[in-house]
Amino acid sequence: MRTSALPVPAQPRLTAAAIGRAATLALHDELSLSPKPGLVTLTDRGSHEDMDAHTFMRSLFSLRRYFAQIAEAGFGGAGFAVLERCGIAAEARMLAATGGVNTHRGAIFMLGLLCAAAGATLSEGGGALHPDRLRDALRRHWGDALAERSRRPPTLPGGIAARRHGLRSASEEAALAFPVLFETALPALTTGVARGLTLREARVDTLFRVMAVLDDSNLAHRGGLAGLHHARNAARGFLDRGGIARPEGLREAQAIADDFVARRLSPGGAADTLAAACWIVRVCPGA
Repeated sequence: MRTSALPVPAQPRLTAAAIGRAATLALHDELSLSPKPGLVTLTDRGSHEDMDAHTFMRSLFSLRRYFAQIAEAGFGGAGFAVLERCGIAAEARMLAATGGVNTHRGAIFMLGLLCAAAGATLSEGGGALHPDRLRDALRRHWGDALAERSRRPPTLPGGIAARRHGLRSASEEAALAFPVLFETALPALTTGVARGLTLREARVDTLFRVMAVLDDSNLAHRGGLAGLHHARNAARGFLDRGGIARPEGLREAQAIADDFVARRLSPGGAADTLAAACWIVRVCPGA
């Protein structure tokens, strides 16, 4: 599929390629952030024995064209079945690049939908991208299909864990147009920077704010409800004590990261949500 310019007079430089590049950069934003409880960073494996930063970088390179392709599909008015086929093909490329390791399955789904929504929004004109317009496009173009998809019997570990424990799955979160992303993560990231946090500090605080509220099926898969509740309580306690802005904030965040590794917990859903927030900031002027 081509990645030609999306003809939007108000944003002449915003092309499908630019939307896709922003997605790849946002995933690198997430990878390069530390400390992150239980998650892979540039310097450690977190709670994962089968992957490291090199695995993630191979995965990122394999996905670069996908995000641009799905943005172009959204611009062209593609139905959900087309987006789903793009995602399945991207997942196959990811697994080939990583030797079968799932590094970005959640991001393929979440960021892929957002890139498609960006394309659909720009096809409708109206000037610059805005988070509200992205969310509206998700609902209007694919909301019914996403709701139907969320009712399918789960086949992947995270979805099975979510169904078992009565949690809101990633598919259900998408069917609701990603409420945790738009109502928790994005406001946390933008207000954190506005109140003087560094970008790194704002991203760490945002990750913890997402962990505190998200039904993270990866946590439930790895640690059951006890693991999910432990992660939520750790995040809420960290934020209640002032978060990353305190002199001891960075040290406490690292201590929580070490605790998650000891417990083999990894909030993969929160990581995907953070990356999605980083992507919105990159493509939405003034978000």
